[in-house]
Amino acid sequence: MMRVRKFILPGFLILILLGIAGFTIWANTTNEPMAEAQSAMLSDSRVIVEQDPWLVFRPAESTPAIGFIYYPGGRVDPRAYAPMARAIAQEGYLAVIVPMPLNLAIFGAGRAQEVIEAYPEIDIWALGGHSLGGAMAARFVYNNPGLIQGLALMASYPASSDNLSQYQIEVISIFGTRDGVMAEEALEDSGGNLPADTHWIAIEGGNHAQFGWYGDQTGDQPATISRVEQQRMIVDAILNLLESLGDTRAYGNLPSWLSRFLTPVITG
Repeated sequence: MMRVRKFILPGFLILILLGIAGFTIWANTTNEPMAEAQSAMLSDSRVIVEQDPWLVFRPAESTPAIGFIYYPGGRVDPRAYAPMARAIAQEGYLAVIVPMPLNLAIFGAGRAQEVIEAYPEIDIWALGGHSLGGAMAARFVYNNPGLIQGLALMASYPASSDNLSQYQIEVISIFGTRDGVMAEEALEDSGGNLPADTHWIAIEGGNHAQFGWYGDQTGDQPATISRVEQQRMIVDAILNLLESLGDTRAYGNLPSWLSRFLTPVITG
């Protein structure tokens, strides 16, 4: 019996190590960012790009007061979201894509805190994420009430344990009607965990993979619109959210009737 135990324990440890090694290889196997994503990583006269410790995109000729933090989807190279972040920075906002341990946001849901502390000049923060990244962005909001003013869920929804329905936060939920990865029923059921005034944005013909620039994704449905068109709608939705947060900052202390009167002046 002692001899059997002598061999069982080392064998069990070897199996554990093999499992860890296999999981690590699986998590770090991501699709190569497309050419459009790699070119978006270059600084120019409009946008300055930094790559350590996060992927930071900031306008070259202005100092932003509103920032947008982004959590990548599971096993997606963070550079795949560079075109989106660059487009946001071109409009005068700070955009920060946060790489995750093992490319899985579940292991780094609290990393937005580090970004916020690194940029004290930012008055208002929005947080977003794609797929698993969106779920973990919602978890950060749930665990840090009042710290984030806007939440952008992309092909994503909060876990049932992260109920945001009573939180004072502006939320947009963007999804593609051809998404073959995210369960449509789960998205519909998530409405009870989000504020009643959540803005739901359906991208007709959009799918799961076109939320980034990393090619196709196993299990997804073919999109019936181009990646460029889907990305345009995603960026427009985020910019609308950020602009709305800026309006709230500018007129939040005014009487509601005066705020409603002035808002069209600054947004039109």
